[in-house]
Amino acid sequence: MVLGGGTGGTIAANRLRRTYGSGEAEIVVVDADDEHVYQPGLLFVPFGLADPGRLVRPRHRQLRPGISFREAGIDRVDLPADQVHLDDGTALGYDVLVIATGARLLPEETEGLTGPGWMDSVFTFYTPDGAAALRGALERFSGGRLVVNVVDMPVKCPVAPLEFCFLADRYFRRRGIRDRVQLSYVTPLDGAFTKPVCNRELSGLLTQRGIELVTEFNTGTVQGRGDGAGGPRLVSYDDREVPFDLAVVVPLHGGAAYVDRSPGLGDDLGFIPVDRHTLQATAKPNIFAIGDATDVPTSKAGSVAHFEGETVTSSIRAYLDGLPVTGDFDGHTNCFIETGGGKALLVDFNYDTEPLPGHYPARLGLPLLRESRLNHLGKLAFQQLYWHSLLPGRDLPGISAAMPLRGKTGLPDARVNGKTTRPGGKEAAGHSQAS
Repeated sequence: MVLGGGTGGTIAANRLRRTYGSGEAEIVVVDADDEHVYQPGLLFVPFGLADPGRLVRPRHRQLRPGISFREAGIDRVDLPADQVHLDDGTALGYDVLVIATGARLLPEETEGLTGPGWMDSVFTFYTPDGAAALRGALERFSGGRLVVNVVDMPVKCPVAPLEFCFLADRYFRRRGIRDRVQLSYVTPLDGAFTKPVCNRELSGLLTQRGIELVTEFNTGTVQGRGDGAGGPRLVSYDDREVPFDLAVVVPLHGGAAYVDRSPGLGDDLGFIPVDRHTLQATAKPNIFAIGDATDVPTSKAGSVAHFEGETVTSSIRAYLDGLPVTGDFDGHTNCFIETGGGKALLVDFNYDTEPLPGHYPARLGLPLLRESRLNHLGKLAFQQLYWHSLLPGRDLPGISAAMPLRGKTGLPDARVNGKTTRPGGKEAAGHSQAS
C-alpha cells in the first residue's frame, strides 16, 4: 500500500509494478483527491508564464495498469495491526507500507499570516490558488517594497523562493518599474542557501540584481494590514521588523496530519524517520518512506523523490525476499535555479559533497553553478520529462540515483565501482575511499 499519489508515491508504485507482476503483488495507492499537480510549474504562474490548469492531471492516469487507486482521506496508521484506517471508516491491511504523503503547508501556525491581509497583501505561490491570486496582485502592483519570506525550514524546493526573487526582478524590469520596487529576501538562514558554495553564488546574484538579503530572521508574526503603530510588516521573535507593501510568504511545513494521529510513526514535525540510505522507517521494518515525507537530511525536491525511487524499490524487494535491507541512496539532489532573463543555474550534490562546478551528468553535459541559457531550456523541458519518464518510473539513460562524479571539478578522490575517480575523471585502482 502506497499512501500518497504525488511525485514520490507515483514513482514508487510504478517502479514496484515494473518489479512485480500483477500475479505477484497487489499495489494500492491511496490519496484524498485525484489531482496531481506539477509543483515546479507554480513558480511561473504569478508571472503569467504558466497556466495553473495545465499543471494538473488526474492521479490515477499516472499509474501503470494493474495499480489500484483509492480516493479517500487517511485517518491513521495502526502500526501493530498493519492497517490503514481511512476517513470513511474503512480499514485496509498491508504487508508493506510506503509513506509518500509529502509535506503540507501550515500557514495557520504563524500568528497573523492567515488573518487580515491574507490573499490581499500577503500571498504564497506554493498552492495553485495562491499562485493564481498572486498573479493578479503582481499585475496591480505599481511600486513599493515586495518581501519574499521563508518562515522556517524545511520547505518544499528550498530554492524556489530565491527563484521567485530573480523572476520578480526581471518581471518589474520588463514593466519598466524596477526602480520603484524594493525587493527583499527574508530568510531564517544565515545566508541565501544552506550549502556554502551555492550560498556564495546565489548571494552574489542577489547583490547583482539589487535584491536585499535579510538573514537570521525568524518570523513570529505577520501583520498584513498593519495597525496604529505602523503599516503591514513581518515581526521576528527577537522583535526585528521588516515592513512591506506586498509579501510573498513560504509558510511553515509539516508532515501529513494523519502522522500525528499514528503513535510511533513520525517525528515532532510529522515527518517519517528513516534510515537515510535504505529509506526503511525506524518505526517498523515493513514501512518505508519516500520524497518530502521523510526526515532525510537533503532537500525536499522532486529530484530527490526520483532518485529515491530506485532505492525504495530495491529495499522493499530485499525485505520481501527475507534478505538484509542494504540501501545505497547517497542523498543525491539536483535542481535548476531560474535566475531570470532566460537563464538558470544547475546544482548537483549529495549528503557528503557540496555543489561543485563542472558539468552534469558528465563532462559534455549541462553546466553546473553557472548561469546558462541551456539550463533554462533544461528546466522548461523537464515538465515533459516529468510526466512521461519520471512518474512512470522509467530509468533515464546516463542518469542514475547515485550522484555522478564525472564532469565535476574540485572533487576529492572517491571510489566509484571499485576504482578511484579523481577530478578530471581519471581512474586508478586500489585507492582508499575519500567520500
